[in-house]
Amino acid sequence: MILTSYRCHSDVMQLDGHIQALRDDLARLAALGDEATARAAELLAVALEPALTRRVQEVLAEAALELTSQLGRSRVEVRLTGGEPELVVVPEEADEPAPAAEAFSARITLRLPESLKARIEAAAAREGVSVNTWLVQALQRAVEPRRPSAGSRSRLSGYGRS
Repeated sequence: MILTSYRCHSDVMQLDGHIQALRDDLARLAALGDEATARAAELLAVALEPALTRRVQEVLAEAALELTSQLGRSRVEVRLTGGEPELVVVPEEADEPAPAAEAFSARITLRLPESLKARIEAAAAREGVSVNTWLVQALQRAVEPRRPSAGSRSRLSGYGRS
C-alpha cells in the first residue's frame, strides 16, 4: 500500500488535522451509543491527544530510520518545527579523499555469500560507483570515528515536553 497524502504547510506536517480526524471517528462511533457514551468518548479523545501525538511522532521516527537504512550517504531526521514534525534528508558530509600514497596499494581477498555480493553490487549501482569504490567507502565509514555535525558537538535524540 502506498500512502502519499498528508496535510502539509511549508514542508511541515500538520498533525492537528489527523488528530481531529481521529477524534471525529471516535465521536461517530460513540454516537451509536447513548449520550453518556458520546460524552465519555469526547473526554477520552481529549485525554488521548498528547499520547496520540507522541505515538505519531514515534511512527515518523521509525519511518525515518527505515528510510535512512535505504539511503546511501544521507540520513532522514524528524525535526519539530513549531511543535509539528518535519522529515528532513541530511546528506552525509563527504569523506576526505585518501592520501595519494595509499591509493589502492593494498589487496585483500574477501569471500562473501552470493546474496550479500548481489546486494553490494546493487548498492554500488544505485550510487553510480564500482563495487571496489563502494566497498572502500563503506569500510572507511565503518572504521573512522564519527565527526560531529557542523555547529554541534553532541547529538540528542528523543521526545520532550514543555
